[in-house]
Amino acid sequence: MSLVLKNVSKIFEDSKEDVLYRINLEIKKGEFVCVVGKSGCGKSTLLNLIAGLEKPTEGEILLNGNPVTAPGSDRTVMFQEHALFPWLSVVQNVKFGMKMARVSPKEQEEKAMKYLQMVGLAEYKDHAIHQLSGGMRQRVALARAMTMDSAILLMDEPFSALDKQTSNRLRSELQDMWLRTRQTILFITHSVEEAVYLADRIVIMSPSAHSIANIVPVELERPRHVYDAEFVEYRRKILKEVEGNQEK
Repeated sequence: MSLVLKNVSKIFEDSKEDVLYRINLEIKKGEFVCVVGKSGCGKSTLLNLIAGLEKPTEGEILLNGNPVTAPGSDRTVMFQEHALFPWLSVVQNVKFGMKMARVSPKEQEEKAMKYLQMVGLAEYKDHAIHQLSGGMRQRVALARAMTMDSAILLMDEPFSALDKQTSNRLRSELQDMWLRTRQTILFITHSVEEAVYLADRIVIMSPSAHSIANIVPVELERPRHVYDAEFVEYRRKILKEVEGNQEK
C-alpha cells in the first residue's frame, strides 16, 4: 500500500494564490508521517485533499493505485474536535463507524473492546460522553478511528486543544497503539516536539512557497523520550528549519 501525491496544487476560487503548490509525496504502508509548519502553510488543506474533502486544482492523489476523488472508507479522519455523539454511550460511539460499514455485531463488540482497552477506557464503556473529560473523549475518538482498519488514518492536530499533560499522555498512547498495529498514519501538528516523538519521517512545509521545504527521517529508537540528547537535537534542527522557512 502506498499513498502517492503527484504535483498536487490547490487554489481556492476566492483566491489567486496557491494554497499548495506542486506537492510530491509518497507514504508507504505502516509509516507514521508527521507534517509540520507555521499557520497558513497548507497543512490542513493537504489533509483535506487526501481525505477527499477538497479536490486538487492540479495533480493527482493515488491510494493503492486508485485516484482519490471523494471521501471513502479507505481513509479515516480524526480532527481536533472529537465529534462524538452525546446520545450514545462510549462503546456505542466506538462501534458507530463499524455499524455504518455493516460489520457484524460480534466483530463490532470485539474490536470496540480491543481498542477501548488500548486507550485505557474499557471500564468506561457504558458511560455517557458528558461524563468524560476532554482527554478521555479524544481517546474514545481515537479508539473509534482505529476500529475502522482503513488504509490510512488522517489526524489533523487531534491533541492541540488539550492541556500539555493530557496531550503528552495521548501521544504516548498513540505511539503504543501504532507500535502494536502499524496503522499507516498521516499526522498534522504545529508541535515539532510532537512530530519528533511520533514520526518515522517529518514533512516540513514552507508557508512562503506553499510546498514541501524538506522531508526529515527520524532515526530514533522507540519508545522515544523528550529529554534524550538525540531527541533534543532533532527538535532543535527541525524547529530551526521551520522558523527559517517562516522568515523567508
